[in-house]
Amino acid sequence: MAHGAAKRIAQQNEQALRNLKLGMFIPTLLSAVFRLLFRRSSLPPSKGSLAVYVVTYLPALFLSRYLERMGTTRRDPTTGALISSGEDLNQPGVTEWCFDILYVTWACQICSGAFGDWFWWFYLIIPLYAGYKLWSNFIGPMLGRSSASAAEGGGEKETLSKRQEKLRKRSERGDPRVRSVRK
Repeated sequence: MAHGAAKRIAQQNEQALRNLKLGMFIPTLLSAVFRLLFRRSSLPPSKGSLAVYVVTYLPALFLSRYLERMGTTRRDPTTGALISSGEDLNQPGVTEWCFDILYVTWACQICSGAFGDWFWWFYLIIPLYAGYKLWSNFIGPMLGRSSASAAEGGGEKETLSKRQEKLRKRSERGDPRVRSVRK
């Protein structure tokens, strides 16, 4: 059973890596095509546009290589048997954030080609989100500030699931199907 899970992860990783390789090429191509079709006056691109493109492409290149190294499956060269499935590229956390940064970069590349260089301002969502996560998870709690959800939940009694709430209501009506548990 465990080997079946490794095969499934290997197959998903191979598909994700194929998409990643296409994703590093296609947005650049689409950006150039959209510039030709919609914004011919912006050809050749200004030095500022090229600088922004290169500055944002380098982290995307680094992250794609990181994900490739992390998710590459290793197989026996003679038999083709699976040796290692690599790390699961569908796991939450840092891997998920790497893909999010790549998606934002690709969207900015394509849309800047179609709509204009002002679309690169959308790239600021990455450091803003990182700042938010740092503040809410590390800096805020160290300064003694609790998160908003903890502050709201502090004055209320414990929350009940839908099933627990349903059983509580049945119990109040005296439903014989509900056993009361004495504390």
